[in-house]
Amino acid sequence: MFFGTGYSQDLSKFNLYKPAEDAEKALEAVVKQAKKEGKHVFVQAGGNWCIWCARFNDFVTKDLSLDSMIQKNYVVYHLNYSKENFNSKLFEKLKYPQRFGFPVFMVLDGKGELMHTQNSAYLEEGKGYSKDKVMEFLGHWAPAAFNPVNYKEQ
Repeated sequence: MFFGTGYSQDLSKFNLYKPAEDAEKALEAVVKQAKKEGKHVFVQAGGNWCIWCARFNDFVTKDLSLDSMIQKNYVVYHLNYSKENFNSKLFEKLKYPQRFGFPVFMVLDGKGELMHTQNSAYLEEGKGYSKDKVMEFLGHWAPAAFNPVNYKEQ
């Protein structure tokens, strides 16, 4: 249902997702790292079959301001969803984010609690992504957005 690409981009070199990985253990380690570093966890769920997953990763890693925003605020994890491994138990724990299609983004806090699930379609623009929308999304879920100091009345 989500496996068609519709585009002729070469996915043979796109290999961020690890179907054989124990995703629960890997995500647990990422959550611990995020807590230690005072960051949130940015989970990009999808698969190596997903053209939009490849486009998003390419978009945010090649744009210096987006990449630095992610590096400053998040520890990133690529959660596999594929015929080889649907990671059903973890997707259930994350409240079935696959309902939005792929990629789907989740933000977890330093305790591993789900804070937000983002339908990536709202961040798209043409056959890619909107820098302004992605920056706004990342900013709204960054740790600083939850710091009470930023909301003191004057």
